[in-house]
Amino acid sequence: MNAVARIEYVESGAGPTIVLVPGSLSTGAAWKPIVASLEGFFRIVTTSLLGNGATDERRTMANPSIEPQVDALEWVVRRAAGNGRAVHVVSHSYGGVGLLAMMLRGAMPIASLVLIEANPADVLRQAGELELFSAFRTMSDAYSEAFAAGEPDAVARVVDFYSGAGSFASFPARVREYLVAHTQSNVLDWKSMYGFDAPLGAYASIAVPTLIVRGTQGHAAMNRIGELLHRHIPGASLVSIDDASHFLLATHAARLARLIADHVTRVEAAAK
Repeated sequence: MNAVARIEYVESGAGPTIVLVPGSLSTGAAWKPIVASLEGFFRIVTTSLLGNGATDERRTMANPSIEPQVDALEWVVRRAAGNGRAVHVVSHSYGGVGLLAMMLRGAMPIASLVLIEANPADVLRQAGELELFSAFRTMSDAYSEAFAAGEPDAVARVVDFYSGAGSFASFPARVREYLVAHTQSNVLDWKSMYGFDAPLGAYASIAVPTLIVRGTQGHAAMNRIGELLHRHIPGASLVSIDDASHFLLATHAARLARLIADHVTRVEAAAK
């Protein structure tokens, strides 16, 4: 990374290291309830994606490549693993896309993965799920066009896509204001996500224990992505939370904390 580019990095606790990567339109603070449950047993590192929190934006509309995001995540992981031990990485949504792109780039000091509602949409296209892939493209293209045209609440299209009509309107005013203020970084995330089109067969190279978590009340496209990742990442486990949709960090923090702790504990025990 360029020396002048800031990357958010916060750590607490002691024990096996867990790096928490939030999704788009979010920051490391989104993990706060989960950190509160885990930091008594683990060393926790949080960060924010490009253009969010204390992490600088390094992309432009003319060049929305996912590579700068992968560079930032690599820096965080390598710093977290500075004690010589591989780390466990937990991600949500678009954070999972960056994490998968990092895993496919090459060897990293990673002990295991947790992918919560990861959304690498191109796996749908490659699997022939063209109707579901089109649902993503139709929404995100209209969203990008609305933002470019100056629609104030264009980001509501994304929130409602994931969690149902009226979801954005139900958020507290301060949350809506934050989402509106950070819409441009989310548009860049969507553009870079479509640029991540690694072949489905490449996922077979992910050779660390992987837990995939999905909320079954979310969009059908997200449910199918979870199934495809489960099928193509060797030995991956899939957990479905029946009363959850995309924004599990806000609605199911306690359940996620237990899943993460159990997963990491099993992997650590197996490595001894």
